[in-house]
Amino acid sequence: SKTSAKELMAAAGVPVLPGLTLGDSDELPAGLAGLAAARVGFPLLVKAAFGGGGRGMRAVHDATELTEAVTGARREAKSAFGDGTVFLERLVQKPRHIEVQIFADTFGQVVHLFERECSIQRRYQKIIEEAPSPAVSAELRAELGAAAVAAGKAIGYVGAGTVEFILDQSGEFFFLEVNTRLQVEHPVTELVTGLDLVALQFLVAEGKPLPPAATDAALSGHAIEARLYAEDVAAGYLPAAGTLHRFEIPDRPGLRVDAGYRSGDTVSVYYDPMLAKVIAHAPTREQAARLLARALAESRLHGVVTNRDLLVGIFREPEFLAGQIDTGYLDRHPAAELMAADPRRDEAHALAVALADQALRRESAPVLAAVPSGWRNVANAAQHVTYATAGASHEIAYRLISGFGETQVQATVNGAPVSLRLLACTPGLVDYEANGLRRVVRVSRDGDARYADSPLGASVLAEQPRFPLPESAVAAGSLVAPMPGMIARVAVAAGDLVRTGQPLVFLEAMKMEHSIRAPHDGTVTEVRVTAGQAVDQAAVLVVLSTGDEETS
Repeated sequence: SKTSAKELMAAAGVPVLPGLTLGDSDELPAGLAGLAAARVGFPLLVKAAFGGGGRGMRAVHDATELTEAVTGARREAKSAFGDGTVFLERLVQKPRHIEVQIFADTFGQVVHLFERECSIQRRYQKIIEEAPSPAVSAELRAELGAAAVAAGKAIGYVGAGTVEFILDQSGEFFFLEVNTRLQVEHPVTELVTGLDLVALQFLVAEGKPLPPAATDAALSGHAIEARLYAEDVAAGYLPAAGTLHRFEIPDRPGLRVDAGYRSGDTVSVYYDPMLAKVIAHAPTREQAARLLARALAESRLHGVVTNRDLLVGIFREPEFLAGQIDTGYLDRHPAAELMAADPRRDEAHALAVALADQALRRESAPVLAAVPSGWRNVANAAQHVTYATAGASHEIAYRLISGFGETQVQATVNGAPVSLRLLACTPGLVDYEANGLRRVVRVSRDGDARYADSPLGASVLAEQPRFPLPESAVAAGSLVAPMPGMIARVAVAAGDLVRTGQPLVFLEAMKMEHSIRAPHDGTVTEVRVTAGQAVDQAAVLVVLSTGDEETS
């Protein structure tokens, strides 16, 4: 219970924020907004008392949002943790999330193993953690450590635990919670201390005292951990599911990978979408960030959309590199900006994929298999192919004009002429030089999808049919399921008038509740789902009418 924990911490002299608890079965008081304003103040956070990971948490900026936030948080907390108790807590502006690793044995020894910074978050869930924090001085480190040790002693703690704090801009810190376990981000502490925290857990469980290596631990270098998630960042960090056709992260000195998946595995909708933790350890923070950015950029992740490009963008962003981060970092730095790709990437990859696809066809040709890919004996006749990427299409035309070896190629990319020197061309790798710039692109396939990886980044392309069949277009503003899941609640009925942004259906998937909101004002003409119903991705949930047209 986070509420009981706060009471214990206050009694032990650990700084805590003011709050207000609402029990699982309590009726919401009529004057809730006034009570919250008097005891807590706005803005505030609604938080699940018996959970974590951002589930059952809502930010409330004024009194008009409070009732809906409390109701939604209770429902999500009840579903996730079996108890809908929530509490209201003051929302600190631009806070940093700092946590302290503690360890205690059965002989009364409680030590801290320094702090971790976990400020970069989305949906109140951490995506990047590091040790030590760039914001914590030696003096503040001693204060945080002393408060964490006091917290451990106050509850007679034994084993590995984490005491979490928020740090405001003035340098004051306040207790959040104690995680009575080893946390996802424990590898960064292991790398900067040289300790094996799991081995220490066994040692303590066997009734032995903490060794001098733990009681006299020292910091060495800097470690940063990135949580690699199966999620569609551009669509609002929606969890993704499917088959990981290829899952390869390069092996580099100073890099550690703790993965839960490998190539060929299926990412299901029933579990948290984290695929792996990728951790870098280096003498300095900047070196660790560079190592992580390079390793993630060179990873081959095919079949399921991930947050890889977001992570790479963060590790190369100047404000992050300067250590100027807080829990609002991703609000100040939109994902679209952090993930902005080199404008040459998709065109370069489309050209490489066209050549690789032709090499694959030549490789399986029953006659003249030795003829170079794309060779034509008709003057000025070129091969034509179009590939689609997210939001764009790329038309490639090419013709070989020489024999074997380093082959000369005439080509156009989206109508612009390119003179190429083809150094190598196989179904899986294309090595070419264009306008004096060399590109090496690795290509793989799954069905209609082509995956291209190079130092420019990664692209997913689909070859477009030369003579496509007419297909029905999806109506603008379609209210469909963004992923497979379970309908948690339907908030409207046929005939209801709705406003833009109003929540209509709540979908539960990957341990989170997602609201499907009205894209425009209108009338609900049809509701196609009920609470408790399982739905597939793209299933129509609600049909809206605006008067002149109908969208579903």
